[in-house]
This record gives sequence, C-alpha cells and structure tokens, in this order.
Amino acid sequence: QVQLVESGGGSVQAGGSLRLSCAASGYTYSSYCYGWFLQAPGKEREVVAVIDSDGSIRYADSVKGRFTISKDNAKNTLYLQMNSLKREDTAMYYCAAQPRRHCTVHPEIGYWGQGTQVTVSS
Repeated sequence: QVQLVESGGGSVQAGGSLRLSCAASGYTYSSYCYGWFLQAPGKEREVVAVIDSDGSIRYADSVKGRFTISKDNAKNTLYLQMNSLKREDTAMYYCAAQPRRHCTVHPEIGYWGQGTQVTVSS
C-alpha cells in the first residue's frame, strides 16, 4: 500500500512561484509512473506533468517552460516547481503513483494524494 501526501499549496499573486511536494510512504516501485494533475471546479481532471516509468518527462502544453517536475528517490518525494503562475493555474493539485508505464487521469488507477489547493490572484 502506498500513501501520498501533498503539501506546498497556497495563495499567490500572478507571476509568483510555489513548490508542491508529494511525500510517499510504503513501498514504491521503479516500474511506476508518477505525476501531478489538476482539477478546477466543474472541470475534468487534467495532466500537469508526469514522469513515466522509463524516466521520460511530459508536460501539459499550458505549463511548459513554467513548471518543473522532479523526484527525489532517496526521500521518496515528488516535487512540482511552479513559476510564473497565472490565474488559470488555480485548481486543486493531486499527485499520483501508478503501476503503469504512462500515468492516466483516472482516479481509480493507482494511488492518489488528497490534493493541495493552489489559488493564483491577479
């Protein structure tokens, strides 16, 4: 069983930065993919950034050049550095660990954190 706990969300002005962390407890496998997802009120859950099981990194077009995903295997922690934040980045952010090569938005697959709220104001 894997448990994921996100932290680092909050309120920030447009142009600011936040760093989200996702601490994993329990055994995690190198064959898993890991990712960050967001869900805004009334909208579908979306991929923000993922690390595939082969180490490949993918970003949503909307965050390319602004967000950076990374993983510290020694600390069993996934990070999302968010720079140049925009109002449209406002959402609940979730981290996930899934026994798949490529991560998916489906919440019934793998393990998910409880989410951390990011609010960007102009």
